Amino acid sequence: MLESLLKQTEARHTHLCPRQILGVRIGLAGALALGLETPRTDRRLLIIVETDGCFVDGVEVATGASVGHRTLRVEDYGKVAATFVDVKSEQAVRVAPHLDVREKARRYAPEERRHYFAQLRGYQVMPDDELLHIRPVHLAVPVGDIVSRAGVRVSCAQCGEEIINGREVAVGNRLLCCACAGPAYYHPAGDAHELPVNAEPEPHALLLLVPRPPDCPHTGDFRHHHKQDRLLYLAEGPVSTMDRGDE
Repeated sequence: MLESLLKQTEARHTHLCPRQILGVRIGLAGALALGLETPRTDRRLLIIVETDGCFVDGVEVATGASVGHRTLRVEDYGKVAATFVDVKSEQAVRVAPHLDVREKARRYAPEERRHYFAQLRGYQVMPDDELLHIRPVHLAVPVGDIVSRAGVRVSCAQCGEEIINGREVAVGNRLLCCACAGPAYYHPAGDAHELPVNAEPEPHALLLLVPRPPDCPHTGDFRHHHKQDRLLYLAEGPVSTMDRGDE
């Protein structure tokens, strides 16, 4: 079965690469850990991948998941990893390669002097327990909120555009789209300094991790908040904000 799946993902790129193989292997292992058969044609399996690119093609081919069917989501952490969720039981597992997987691959292809081709061969034959780390996880947002419900739609109180899939953000007594609630990933052309007036994003909003300033007295992770060039401080409790000038 692996060979057939690799041929399918190879056809998408005209060549096969190590990350495609990892995508297929991770896709099969994640579904198996939940006791779900693949490929699937229903929406019981939700997969959240942590990068885009050829790795995702491997996951799609192995599982049948896709963005179009709303069974595949991308949270771009820049990592070759994925979380698999049984929507019915809400059980979830995260699957990622072991940290030393490149070195291990060479043991399975000792005749290959080049790292790339050692990975290309080794990743296909390594046992799951040597290739992958699988651990149970809990989603930060309930799976029902991620999946939402078909037909749910509201209009943004600020820009007027329609919002589907329950992605509106409550700010005071108004419902806003994520762009108007901020931070948005874009600015209108020629008006880069005019950002929407908005409240703080919900704790599950997608934010960018930035290093903590060495002279800052606070501890924990900082995340960049584009609105007014501020930093979000994520501690044991809720998210709070600090202007850079006040640090």
